[in-house]
Amino acid sequence: MDLTALSASLRTLPPSQPLRLIDENGLRTDAEASAGFPLPSTEILLGLYRKMVIARRFDLQVTALTRQGRLATYPSALGQEACEIAAVAALDADDWLFPTYRDSIALLTRGVAPEHILASFRGDWHSGYDNYEHRIAPQATPLATQALHAVGLATASKLKRDKTVALTFLGDGATSEGDAHEAFNFAAVWQAPVVFVVQNNQFAISVPLDKQMHCQMIADKAVGYGMPGYFVDGNDVAAMYAIVTHAVQNARSGAGPTLIEGLTYRIEAHTNSDDPTRYRASSEVEEWKGRDPIARLEKYLLSEGALSDSERSDIDAAAEKLAAATRECMTREAEIDPLELFDHLYATPRPALAEQRQALADELTAHADAELSEAALSASATPAAAQAQAPAQTGAHS
Repeated sequence: MDLTALSASLRTLPPSQPLRLIDENGLRTDAEASAGFPLPSTEILLGLYRKMVIARRFDLQVTALTRQGRLATYPSALGQEACEIAAVAALDADDWLFPTYRDSIALLTRGVAPEHILASFRGDWHSGYDNYEHRIAPQATPLATQALHAVGLATASKLKRDKTVALTFLGDGATSEGDAHEAFNFAAVWQAPVVFVVQNNQFAISVPLDKQMHCQMIADKAVGYGMPGYFVDGNDVAAMYAIVTHAVQNARSGAGPTLIEGLTYRIEAHTNSDDPTRYRASSEVEEWKGRDPIARLEKYLLSEGALSDSERSDIDAAAEKLAAATRECMTREAEIDPLELFDHLYATPRPALAEQRQALADELTAHADAELSEAALSASATPAAAQAQAPAQTGAHS
């Protein structure tokens, strides 16, 4: 066989099937026995279902607010709830999360308030929440940079022997970045307690996976760095939770990093400024809507008698309450101080930065004084103008 034919045969090999514990019809698979990962308890799955339903309602509400012009931009995670919720649920309170710009529902599930999550998308703050309070790094817009930060924190944790695990999300496109490769390599060499969760939603904006890389699975890359890799059905929250929990426990016990690929799909556009119809077919989107992660788990829970009508009503009510609170907080005008641009940049302010801050403060003061002077001038002119326009008074009315 010549090299051309060999290359073609390699590219047409059938892809390996992702690990799943609950299939698309809501039925339990036999992977629990064959792969050795137990199906999470019904109690855990019901909790995950609740979190996913609430997260989706939040995501839909924020997308609507963006279309109304109340937010500058928003990258939806519609359809990717299983990957994000399962990963966050597998962490302990003291573990650290390193998210991307698309992982707002992960922040929500970890306890960050909507107004703090959305502060950056409205342009109020780069990171509107207390990173140390929530153990969540700022949402990273540059691709894969947060992966190195996660490795750094995890390595520090190992040196301090405090058992903290770092988990970072990546997209499929981010794994093509040099930062991702460096993070994978450093994590493996140092055996850092970090878990890499790649949400393979199959498009790096408009570039499909087969135009990004030649390998069939992102998880296959793990072997090159000397760490475990798992290819998981990212729309099966049960499988994602089982695998991420296993990886987190391994990291905490000193067994090093793990790379997990969750095969999922981005239902919405990349952001509200994107037109996905230019690079993918609507039929493909509809096909993936049929693999909905929430509907899948709901079918399973119903079949187990674990999801009652009253339970669903309670979950829906909680979701609507959150949506209403999100709408309300986005109608309030943000109190913005331009001088905050200079805060939190350096532990000890640099002289040049202090000069710039003072220059801006002087400009703001001058602008405010000018506005006050103009308002005073306008107010003083108003009585005279009103008197000139008033009708003449006669003696009969005096």
